[in-house]
Amino acid sequence: MDEIKVLIVDDEVEFTEALAERLELRGFSPETVDCGLAALEALDTGHLPDVVLLDLKMPDMSGFEVLVEVKRNYPSIEVIMLTGHGAASGGMDSMERGAFDFIMKPVDLGELMEKINQAYEKRISAS
Repeated sequence: MDEIKVLIVDDEVEFTEALAERLELRGFSPETVDCGLAALEALDTGHLPDVVLLDLKMPDMSGFEVLVEVKRNYPSIEVIMLTGHGAASGGMDSMERGAFDFIMKPVDLGELMEKINQAYEKRISAS
């Protein structure tokens, strides 16, 4: 199996770097960006990830806004929303906008890896 390409979008740089390191050690291929605009720019380069891990609250644009753009322009990419500020309503809203799933921070790495694998399986089965 090819490495699963994961784009991590979060303004908490220490969190993204630590998460990317942990995922890479477990056979994933992570890339990190620190804001919504950088995420959309990264997607526009054509090096598309299989799964996007997307923080809900960022200073430049909300995770909801990024999610809508990702699903409009790249509908086959699965998005898992992450938040340290959320509530169940944020999860429901993101799922209605096309997110694959919603996970609260602090993230359990085992649970996150399972969700990434499930999202990847959904993506490849749809293609």
